Amino acid sequence: MKRAGLVVLVAACGSSGGEHPRGPVEQPTVTPAVATADPLVAQAKPVTDTYHGVAVSDSYRWLESDDAAVHAWSAAQNQHARAYLDRLPDLATLRKELRDIIGAPIVRYGELTSSGGKMFALRKQPTHEQAELVVMADPAAPADAHLIFDPAASGGAQQTIDWARPSPDGKKVAMSVSVGGSEAGELHVVDLDGKDVEPVIPNIQRGTGGGDVAWTPDGKGLYYTRYPSPGEKPANELDGWLTVWFHQLGAPIASDHQELFKDLPRIAEIQLASDSRGRLIASVQNGDGGTFRHYLRDKSGWRLLDDWNDHIVAVEFGETDELWLVSRANALRGKLLRLAANAKTATDAKLVVPEGKDAIVTEFTEHHNIVAAGGRVFLSYQVGGPSELRAFTRDGKPAAAPAAPPISSVGDTTAWKTGVIYGATSYTTPRTFHYFDPAHGTSTDLPALSPKPPVDLSGFEVSREMATSKDGTSIPLNIVWPKGAPRDGSTPCLVTGYGGFGYNIEPAFLARWSPLLHRGFCFVEVNLRGGGEFGEAWHQAGALTNKQNVFDDFAAAVQFVITNKYSSAAKIAIEGGSNGGLLMGALITQHPELVHAVVSEVGIYDMLRVELSPNGIYNTTEYGTVADADQFKALYAYSPYHHVASSSYPAILMTTGANDPRVSPWQSRKMVAALQAAQTGGAPILLRTSDKAGHGMGSSMSEQIDLLADVQTFILAQLKP
Repeated sequence: MKRAGLVVLVAACGSSGGEHPRGPVEQPTVTPAVATADPLVAQAKPVTDTYHGVAVSDSYRWLESDDAAVHAWSAAQNQHARAYLDRLPDLATLRKELRDIIGAPIVRYGELTSSGGKMFALRKQPTHEQAELVVMADPAAPADAHLIFDPAASGGAQQTIDWARPSPDGKKVAMSVSVGGSEAGELHVVDLDGKDVEPVIPNIQRGTGGGDVAWTPDGKGLYYTRYPSPGEKPANELDGWLTVWFHQLGAPIASDHQELFKDLPRIAEIQLASDSRGRLIASVQNGDGGTFRHYLRDKSGWRLLDDWNDHIVAVEFGETDELWLVSRANALRGKLLRLAANAKTATDAKLVVPEGKDAIVTEFTEHHNIVAAGGRVFLSYQVGGPSELRAFTRDGKPAAAPAAPPISSVGDTTAWKTGVIYGATSYTTPRTFHYFDPAHGTSTDLPALSPKPPVDLSGFEVSREMATSKDGTSIPLNIVWPKGAPRDGSTPCLVTGYGGFGYNIEPAFLARWSPLLHRGFCFVEVNLRGGGEFGEAWHQAGALTNKQNVFDDFAAAVQFVITNKYSSAAKIAIEGGSNGGLLMGALITQHPELVHAVVSEVGIYDMLRVELSPNGIYNTTEYGTVADADQFKALYAYSPYHHVASSSYPAILMTTGANDPRVSPWQSRKMVAALQAAQTGGAPILLRTSDKAGHGMGSSMSEQIDLLADVQTFILAQLKP
C-alpha cells in the first residue's frame, strides 16, 4: 500500500522506563545545558492552537515555512551535522566499503514485467547512478538485453524512472520519469530505442496518490492517471484529486478526455490494469488506510464492482475471462474469490480458497497480488514476517509451489511462458530469481538474472524470538546474530522496525548493513503491530487510536534484547524511516533510557499538523485526524514533538530530503529544534538535509552511498567502546 513511505535504508517520561506520560508537555524554550557545538539553536516563537477545548503550544511553527530564515537555519544545521560527521575517523573507510558493495561490478535486475513475449526490467549497472530500462528475449540470458532508456544519460544523476508499463505487443513502453526524488512524474511513451513517440504528458504521478497507466489491447491507446493542473483546483490541493484519462496515440493531448472521475475522493490512490479483451480495472484506495473500491470498464462502459465497505482488497484478471478477488469480509487474513466475466458486481463472486491461518499479501503497488499462469493461481502468504509463494488450481485445490526456506521471503512474482518467475531471499542469502514450472512442480535457478553481491554473511545465524508487549501480545523479533558471539550484553546491536499501513516487514539480504555486521554488530528487525504480517487485525491493532501499541511493541522488543543479553542499553542503536521515523520519535520521548543512539530518517513527529501536508491528508485514514475528538486525543497523547521535555537524550541523527513529497522536511526541523533546546546531556542531536533527495525513492547511487555512510559511521561512533 502506498504509505508515508519506506526509505532506502529499511526502523519520554522518566529515566526509570515505565509508563509514557499521560499527556503532552510544554515544549522547552531554554538553550541546552550541555552543547556539543553551536548548532544554531532555534528561537522559540510560541503559537497556540485549540483543539476540542485543549490549548496546544507550538514553539517552532515558524520552521514550517519556506522563507530565508528557515533556509539559513536549516543550512546551519546541515553544516553543523557535516562538521560532526566529517571528523569521525571511520567515515571514509565505511564510504569506500559501501561503494564497493553498492557499486560492485555486477549487474542487478528488478521490476520484471513480461509483455509481448518479452521480459522488461530495470537494470542497475555498477557505474550508473540510476537504474535503466531494458528488454530481453530470455530472462535466463539477461546479458543480451537491449537498452531502452537510461534516465541519467538524458537528465542527469537525479532523474529516475518511477515505473514502466510495456504495451501488449512489447513494442512501446509508457513510463513515469521524475527528478530529485520528487516522485513528480511526467509520462513518456517511447519505442524500444527510448525515443519519445508521443508528446510528454505532465502531472501523472506524485508521491501522494501515486500514478499508473494501462494500455488498450491494440497498443494504440492508453488510460492514465492525472492530477489537476494549476487553476483546476486550489494550489494546496494539486497533489490530490487523482482521476483517470484516456489518450489515443497520435492525437493531441488536448483531445484527451476524462474516463473516471465521478465520486472519487480527494485522497484517491489509483492503480490500473487491462487485459487482452479490452477490459480495464481501476483499483482505488481511499488514502493509505487499506479501504478500497474497484471499477471495471468493458464494452458496456464503467461499473462499480465493489464499494468501500465490501472489504475487497485486490482484483486481478485471470488467464481466461474470470476475475480473481481477495476479500477480507469475515476473513481478516483474506480469502480468494472468483468472479465470472458476466457477473455485474463482486457480490456474485464465488469462494475458491477460504481464509487460512496465514495472511494473503495484498500490498497496493504496481506488483500484482494475484498471478495467474499455467492453469494455476499464485498467491503470496505472510507467515508473521517471512513469506512464501503458494499455488492453487482454478477450483482452489492446493498445487505444487516453490519450497520456502526458513525465515525467508518471496517477491517480484511475474508470469512468464507457462509459469512464473519469482525472487527469494533471506537476511543472510542474497535475492535469487527462479522460474517455477507448475506443470512439473520444479524451480529452475536464473543465476545470470541474480548475480551474487560481494558480501558473505555465512558467519551469522538467524532466529525468531518472541517479546511480550505491554498488553501481553507476542511480538516477533528476527535476530541476525554473529556466530559464537558471547551472550553477555557486550555485542553492539542495531534494532529496527516500521509498524504501519499494513506493510509487511519481510526478510531481506543485509548487504547494506554488512559493514556494521562485520564489525561485530547484531541486527534485530521487529514485526510490529500496524503491519500486515498476521492479517488485517494485526494492522488495525496498531492503527488510528491503537497506534500506541506499536510503540509499546518496539519498546518491549528492545527490552527483550537487553534482558536476554543479546546487547545492553549502552550498546543499542535504533533506526527507522518515515512511519518508522515516527516510531523513533516515540521511543526517544517515551523511553530514552533504553538506547544509546537513534537514527531517524524522513520521520513524522508533529502528529497534530501532519494532515496539513500534501501527503498528510492521505495518512489520516491510518493515523486519524485532529477533527475527530477521540482521534485527536490519541494523536496528542503520543505525538513525539509534543512530548519533548528537558532530559538527557541519546545521540540522535535525523535525516530529511528537501524534495520529499511524502513527509514534509519541516517535521524533522521542528523535532530537532525542540530536542536541541531540551537536551541536558552531552550527546549530539544532528539534522542532515539533502537538497538532491526526497523520501528515498529515486535517489542516485552516490546519494544512497553518502547517506548510508553517514548513518553507519554515526552509529559506529556512538557504540564503540
